[in-house]
Amino acid sequence: MSDDRKPRRREQILQALAIMLEEDSGKRITTAALARQVGVSEAALYRHFPSKARMFEGLIDFIEESIFARITRILDDIPDATTRCGTILSLLLGFAEKNPGLARVLGGDVLTGETSRLRQRVHQLFERLETQLKQVLREAELREGLRTNISASATANLLIAQAEGRISQYVRSDFKRLPTEYWEDQWTLLSGQLFRNASQPA
Repeated sequence: MSDDRKPRRREQILQALAIMLEEDSGKRITTAALARQVGVSEAALYRHFPSKARMFEGLIDFIEESIFARITRILDDIPDATTRCGTILSLLLGFAEKNPGLARVLGGDVLTGETSRLRQRVHQLFERLETQLKQVLREAELREGLRTNISASATANLLIAQAEGRISQYVRSDFKRLPTEYWEDQWTLLSGQLFRNASQPA
């Protein structure tokens, strides 16, 4: 019984932290306030997470697992590179929009003053996303006879910068400027410039 309750309590703590990040935008989250939100003592919090940094790591783990599990399905279900890239970026923007507290983690502002390891974890998450996009872009030449108009590395960086910028606007506007606002039209413009036929000169 205690084994079943522990994961549920950990999940409850992480959900409470995500809610506080959304509701208390701009405020520093203290373990005392988080304990009050969960309805337990600070000592009880530390039984599940040895530090606040570990709680943030738990949120980053959840973000990674949620996004990359869905990316795997996208790659399985969608054959063409342009739609793959657009769907991956839409997934990231939609995830941030539906989870404002986690958007603050992705935006990095909430990690200011926390351990540098947390900022590095978020940096690595975006690096992993960029690498995934780069792989999709490179595979397009083999699978579809398409080559990016600029290098695959530069193209992947441009695409991930678009997503990061939209998430940053969302956080900076206190969640009023939605990441998906204008995205469909913007993606139509961007996607039309991604590729040329591989047989064509640059």
